[in-house]
This record gives sequence, C-alpha cells and structure tokens, in this order.
Amino acid sequence: MGIFNKKKADNQERSLIHRLRTYRLFRTLLIGFIVIALFNMLFSSLFYTPKMLELSEERSRIEYKNKVLLTKIRSSQNQIDQIRQRDNNVYRPLFSSDTFYIEGIHSPYAEQKYAWMKDLSNRDMLHTTWLQMDQLARSLYLSSKSLDELQKLSREKENFSTSIPAIWPIDRSRLRGGIGAFGYRIHPILKYRKMHQGVDLGGKIGDPVYTTGDGIIETVVLSRARTSYGTQIVVNHGFGYKTRYAHLDKVFVEQGDTVSRGELIAEMGNTGISTAPHLHYEVIYKGSVVNPINYFDKDMSTEAYKSLMGQIQEENYEGE
Repeated sequence: MGIFNKKKADNQERSLIHRLRTYRLFRTLLIGFIVIALFNMLFSSLFYTPKMLELSEERSRIEYKNKVLLTKIRSSQNQIDQIRQRDNNVYRPLFSSDTFYIEGIHSPYAEQKYAWMKDLSNRDMLHTTWLQMDQLARSLYLSSKSLDELQKLSREKENFSTSIPAIWPIDRSRLRGGIGAFGYRIHPILKYRKMHQGVDLGGKIGDPVYTTGDGIIETVVLSRARTSYGTQIVVNHGFGYKTRYAHLDKVFVEQGDTVSRGELIAEMGNTGISTAPHLHYEVIYKGSVVNPINYFDKDMSTEAYKSLMGQIQEENYEGE
C-alpha cells in the first residue's frame, strides 16, 4: 500500500514539473513575441522600411502633380474669364446683343457626386481639385455656347448688310423729272392731303427695275387694271424689311424666287392708277412704311444727300 502511494506521488510531481516547464516556455515565447512586436513598432516609427519609403515618395509625387494640376486649372479659368470679358464688353456690343447666360450654370453639384472619395486618406485634396475641374468645365461650356451664338450673329450681320435695301431701284441716269416725295401730299383726284407711302421715280416704259437688297419674292401681282398699284412685286428681305415695286410693265420673277441686290426683276411701266410711266417704290420696316430716300445709298455724302433732296418735289405720277 505504501509503495502504491509513493508511485502516485512521484507521478503527480513529474506532471507538475512538466506543466511548469510548459508554462515557462509559453511565457518565454509570449514575452519574445511582445518584445519583437514592440521593437518592430519602434523601428517602424523611427525608420522607414523600403516599402514605406516607396509609398511615401509616391504620395509626395501625387501631391506635387495635384498642385501642378490645380495651377493649370486656375490658369485655364483665368483665360476663360478673359474670353468672357471680351465676349460681354467687346463682341456682344458690336451685335447689340445681351450677355449670354445659361440658367443654373454656376449652381454647385450635389455633394453625392463626391461621396466616393469620403473614405480616402487624401479626400480633401481630391475634393478641392474636383470642385475646380467642375467649375472649369461649366465655364468652358458657357463660353463655347456663347461663341456659337456670336458666330451665328456674325453670319446674320453679314447677311443683314446685303439684305437691307441700300441702292437705287432704277438706273439713276435714266431718272426723268423730279422724284415724287414720300409723305402727305394733295391727292390729284380727291383734292385733299393723303399719305403717299413711297417715292415715285419717273422714266420710260421698259426701263430696268432692280431689287435693292437680297431677299425672297413674297408677292407678284400681274394686273393691267387701272386700279391701285397695277402690276407689282413685294420682296421680303428678312430682318423686318420689305420693298414694293409698283406700276410695272413686265415681271421677270415669280413668287418664292431668291434674288440678290442689284438683280433685274422687272421693267418700269404705267399700270394701275398712274398718270405717266414711273416706278412707285416703298420700303417697309416691321410693317410700317419708311422714307425710301434714306435707303438709296448708305454711303452717300452730305453734299450728295442735299443734292438728292433738291430733286424731291410733289410730283404726282399716280392717284391711288
């Protein structure tokens, strides 16, 4: 019985010794791991590893490139601002045009547009850059659309210069007698003052009649009746201008034809209510008749204008 108890005690002692050794080994390993970890943390905080050094240099390069990009964006924005300044203060006044603007063009985008960068370490840098790029894109779009409109206005301005009635409707050397004046005059039949809506240019039957500006033939009336204007043509020049050529003998155009300034469109006649061969010529602007004399020669000198005014009299070629 004593021998059995002694063996049992020896076994328990050996088991305890084994557990102590295991514990000490585990403790030693744990302490070593902690020491190594602390050393690694300390080393990492004081010294860059090759990988960390590479990442740091890459970050520096990215930040530098971002600064260069921001500089270029600001430079481009300044150039666009200068273009807009010339647009508003130089080009548009030439065409009597208001400042071009697109509603909401400068309204900021919703923050959801930039939500993808909120968890990035360099989000502030990226956010600033994206905001300025978006602003540049909108400014560029606005300037582009404005210049498109200016190009359209310039084309219309060129068309306007050739469409406005600006020459004599007849060969001036063929003019016979005075010029029947525009405005109120004594009606030859009714014997009271009546508005004469154009000017009368005397000549001979068959004298050529020319359109005074580019346009489209709007109306052709062929009539030998002794009423009103007789045979006549109305040309629509666009930009609010129309011209009428009345008391014609022959017509060489049809409704819808496109004509150019100085193009032969008819021959002078004596149709309608007319007392002698002549051309009744009207200039109509935005629905109201205006004095055609002011459109006979846009480059006329003061002396030539005074001479022309001296030829105008209350000549009654017609009684409409």
